[in-house]
Amino acid sequence: MLEVRDLSLTVPLQGTATLAVSNLSLQLQAGKVLALVGESGCGKSLTAQSMLRLGEYQGVGKASGDILLHGQSLFSMPDKQLRQVRGGSIAMIFQEPMTALNPVFSIGSQILEVIQLHTDLSPEQASARALALLADVGLQEGASLMQQYPDALSGGMRQRILIAMAMAGNPEFIIADEPTTALDVSVQKRIIGLLRTLQQDKGLGMLLVTHDFGLVAEMADEVAVMYAGEIIEQGSVFEIFDHPAHPYTKALMNCRPEAVTDGGALTVIPGKVPAPGSWGQGCRFKSRCTFGTDVCDKHVALDEWQQGSHMVRCVHVMDAKS
Repeated sequence: MLEVRDLSLTVPLQGTATLAVSNLSLQLQAGKVLALVGESGCGKSLTAQSMLRLGEYQGVGKASGDILLHGQSLFSMPDKQLRQVRGGSIAMIFQEPMTALNPVFSIGSQILEVIQLHTDLSPEQASARALALLADVGLQEGASLMQQYPDALSGGMRQRILIAMAMAGNPEFIIADEPTTALDVSVQKRIIGLLRTLQQDKGLGMLLVTHDFGLVAEMADEVAVMYAGEIIEQGSVFEIFDHPAHPYTKALMNCRPEAVTDGGALTVIPGKVPAPGSWGQGCRFKSRCTFGTDVCDKHVALDEWQQGSHMVRCVHVMDAKS
């Protein structure tokens, strides 16, 4: 299991360490897909990158909590062991395929580097492994492709290569940070199918970071809805889709194009996500919520409303359901 336990993160804003993620807990299990959803600016990518401690290079700090891989803290790992975890036990597919690959190295050198770092294969075996990985992601002309550079490839091809690189170290867990955002609709469909097949065939645990509810419905087992740096609703994909309980979750789902009748205007949520450092003590969605009252100004726990594994950080769940 890969577990995020009561994690709070800070980011540097105007020279001050400002809380950007607060008391966040997630559990990622082998063979399951957990979707982390929410608007841009909610802290989804920051959370995802923290699971490999990548944000530290941009000044992201841990205020409290921990991240555990099979019970061992990633924050207490020495650098040498952490380098083996990155790309080995836990791999990441980054958000932007057009910029995620290094433009000055060939495709082959970038894939082979991952294989050489995380396996004991000989150079000949590593080359064969690279060709097999490219074939697994639907790129059959592997030998010629390995000689090319990223600028010669389409966005869809680059994303497939990023997926092949993520699989190169035989990871147990994959973090996919909005893996279809920059792709056109037809390519998105193929990438989604590819990710599903690889995840199911290899029994991988996957954290899927997205704001695309269609992708969530296609792939996820569990869903965590994030808003302003905290989880506000969590449950199975069936509970979230069939019985959304938090006003924010309901509002997000009403913004889907398929939720609009023919000829109708797209639904929007008034206002915007509050910036880190501007949060109050109570519900962070109150200013945008039609059910907001004075009682929302007090601290609201994630299990304020709970039915089984379905938990909601809201005191107005029954009002929102009616």
